[in-house]
Amino acid sequence: MKSDRVVFVHGAGSFGAAAWSRQHGMALEFDCLFLRRHGFDPVAAPLPTDFYADQHILEEALGQGGHLVAASQGAVAAMMLAVERPELVRSLVLAEPACLSLTKELPATAAHRARVEPLFERAADVTDAEFTREFARAVFASEPPPLNTAVDHHRALRLRLQAPPWTAPLTIVPGVPTLVLTGGWEPVYEEVAEYLAETGAVHRIVGGGHRPQDTEEGDALIRQFIRKHTGVGTARVN
Repeated sequence: MKSDRVVFVHGAGSFGAAAWSRQHGMALEFDCLFLRRHGFDPVAAPLPTDFYADQHILEEALGQGGHLVAASQGAVAAMMLAVERPELVRSLVLAEPACLSLTKELPATAAHRARVEPLFERAADVTDAEFTREFARAVFASEPPPLNTAVDHHRALRLRLQAPPWTAPLTIVPGVPTLVLTGGWEPVYEEVAEYLAETGAVHRIVGGGHRPQDTEEGDALIRQFIRKHTGVGTARVN
């Protein structure tokens, strides 16, 4: 018989099980669900971000309770649910959480917003390819691959429809056991992680760029943290 339910919440890129390649094997031990957030579908047209719809999807997936593992912008809805329904969330693992509404006045987040906010303000007036190119330059200081396939164009449109993470309705952090993993490559994510650590979270820098969950250490920490809080009621962080 499998142990606790674990719900995985993707960011703005790959979704469903494809976003969690190193964590597939956890399904042998846990009751794992790899979700698709609102507006993410392999066939249907992408939809704009809806943080509350994402929160509802997570709440239904947790059922009677379990663990949330969320990456990047997916961490927003995970934290929102943990704040509103802490009795459902036994533990919370956040990989490079884009919870920038918590830190929007702090230096690294403010600098990030200064680079990216003008692009979001022009999102309706640029093409998907232009938005993807400028976003990659502003956030990753790199050039994105060309949009050669229908899947590429689908992904580019979805990225252009994403809401700026600093606009998320998140103002406080949940009082549940929380692990934050970061890659150590981008100050804005380290700033969010340090903020969360000051409120009781455990923070570990494991490399891997924006996907610390793909590293051997990051994957091991996720499994260890969930096992530590398996089969117990929701515990508050002191």
